[in-house]
Amino acid sequence: MIWKLLLTLVLILTGWFYLRHQWRHRGPPAEGVTPRLPLTVTDTMRTIAYGIITVMLVGSGWSLYRGWESGHEVLRVQVVNANTGVITPYEARRRDIDGRVFRTLDGREIRLADVERMILLKEGQGL
Repeated sequence: MIWKLLLTLVLILTGWFYLRHQWRHRGPPAEGVTPRLPLTVTDTMRTIAYGIITVMLVGSGWSLYRGWESGHEVLRVQVVNANTGVITPYEARRRDIDGRVFRTLDGREIRLADVERMILLKEGQGL
């Protein structure tokens, strides 16, 4: 994931340096050609750009916070043995559940056997 971000950053910086080089090293205009005005950034454009950047940063921060918050949510995990029907209750955080393996709140790592099934319940839900 970090490589995607770095690649994007490198491409943006390369384009910015290229355009900056082109703008600074323009020769004098040819005879009979009216020179174009250089690219000017108005206060309105700058305000819009800062607004977009602010919205993007707030959105990214909110998304990271929501992911962190949902990862810390405590779930009730019920392990059901399909052969005997015995239900064993546990509690684990959502981020600690990975496929057929989970880590309980007290630090035990539980690996499910082939005949066991996992039921995830939020706090307050019951069977």
